[in-house]
Amino acid sequence: RMFLTRVLCLATLLSAASAMVLRAGDPVPKVVFKARVRDASIGGENPFKWKDVSTDDLFKGKRCVLFGLPGAFTPTCSSTHLPGYEKHYDEILKCGVDEVYCLSVNDAFVMRQWGLHQGLAEEKESSANPLNPGNFKKVKLLPDGACLFTRGMDMSCTWGTERGFGERSWRYSTVINDGKVEKLFIEGGAVAQNSGPDPFEVSDAATMLAYLKQHPRK
Repeated sequence: RMFLTRVLCLATLLSAASAMVLRAGDPVPKVVFKARVRDASIGGENPFKWKDVSTDDLFKGKRCVLFGLPGAFTPTCSSTHLPGYEKHYDEILKCGVDEVYCLSVNDAFVMRQWGLHQGLAEEKESSANPLNPGNFKKVKLLPDGACLFTRGMDMSCTWGTERGFGERSWRYSTVINDGKVEKLFIEGGAVAQNSGPDPFEVSDAATMLAYLKQHPRK
């Protein structure tokens, strides 16, 4: 009887965990990102002001690619993950995508400096995208400093003894169609806490491109 009780408890926990994972058709979390945009009227060396940018601003009525990663300036994120999407940005847009976003649990200041360090071309004039002017021309860097979007996507993970990162985003990529998940690629198949390995096999630009070419905009 005790064994049966334990089995039922485990099944309940597994079912609950499974239910938390977003699936195709599920809405993405509605949050507000704290962005920094250029304002020429401010002048000086730091002509930026705060701007609240909502998920509706970014995703409503649009088909977007978003990839989440553990941190700005970290090795795989800097050497492969972000550069891959930047390199294939134009090709991705030709597949019926309106915009590409790179999200990390870092603040707007860190994300900007990382983008500049990566050699991304800054958008200094156009305000066509809600994150501009002051973000970038191709892949837009999205600061999820409070981890609100990441938690809502059930992609939050904590690296304690492994890297000392604290709470960050697990590595993943997704297609968001009019505010809903169209496709989700999760590294390792599921979020892992305090993980030693940092898998990078399915959230890359090549995998995303292959999916988009097989699933054009409807």
